[in-house]
Amino acid sequence: MAGPGTLTGMDKRFLGRTGLQVTELCLGTMTFGSETDESTAHRIIDEYVAAGGTMIDTADTYSAGSSEEIIGSWLKKQNRDDLVIATKVYGEAGPGQPVRGAGRKHILAGVEDSLRRLQTDFIDLYQIHVFDDATPLEETLSTLDALVTSGKVRFIGASNLTGWQLQKAIDLSRGHGWEPYVCLQPLYNLLDRDAELDLIPVCLAEGAGVIAWSPLAGGWLSGKYSKDAGGPPEGSRSNQADWDAHDNDRTWRVLDAVRAVADEVRRTPAQVALRWVVQRPGLTAPIIGARTPEQLADNLGATGWSLTDEQMDRLTEAADRPLPYPHNILQLPQFVRRQG
Repeated sequence: MAGPGTLTGMDKRFLGRTGLQVTELCLGTMTFGSETDESTAHRIIDEYVAAGGTMIDTADTYSAGSSEEIIGSWLKKQNRDDLVIATKVYGEAGPGQPVRGAGRKHILAGVEDSLRRLQTDFIDLYQIHVFDDATPLEETLSTLDALVTSGKVRFIGASNLTGWQLQKAIDLSRGHGWEPYVCLQPLYNLLDRDAELDLIPVCLAEGAGVIAWSPLAGGWLSGKYSKDAGGPPEGSRSNQADWDAHDNDRTWRVLDAVRAVADEVRRTPAQVALRWVVQRPGLTAPIIGARTPEQLADNLGATGWSLTDEQMDRLTEAADRPLPYPHNILQLPQFVRRQG
């Protein structure tokens, strides 16, 4: 298999319609401080940056703040302007306690906590981790706008929204003259494609970037699972319930297609699955969540090459499934007036 030594460089892309450039792979750090200790985490970041990576994503709740702290202890020794640091706010007041949400009080306290843990004066991309049904959107958005005006935050984004929630947020910001969400962080991979129904079309129409979490579907697209195994292999992050949810004809059809393309291009299944996300319409970058340097090395092998249109189509078709209403009606030939 080809490895990271064959890389010809990591491409950069603009984050939506902003002037901010990020690399085509974003480094996710959810395991830092829990499954990945500080020294190993620093090595992973070093190797990611050495390969040309610039964007690091974390959140206030990852390992109860330890992820941000580990990034901060690494970041203080770096040239801050070379990097794009993204974090999220919403978290728990403490383990097992109620979430604090996306209200003004928590956002203003949360950004100060994240700045302290990250040991930086500003956050490049500050994201609402999940929609807050208890707080008026106007309160959330006006508070985020004030953070951009203050210079503590450069850009704002969101994760885990529905299509109408994202569109409403963008429209409210436009109407009030506030800074808009410029990026969405959704679940998206060959097996989880619901974001294509509404979320990615909104991002394309409104010029928002898309950084996809779980691009390997929690390890399912890494090629380590076999239909004949009857359950998750020992030592994997999957459990029996996750196995039962994925153990179906569509999953194995997708995995067969991924393995076939991987053999053709002499890459690993994980590299092929990541490359598919990189090349999808509207996608800025998948978030690679390496727990070890070895996993990072494999993921970095998704850069420096491309899948052909035929290979992309074959993978996409293998992962197709019937559209739900009303998308199935809207795609009927007699109703589609504009192609492409």
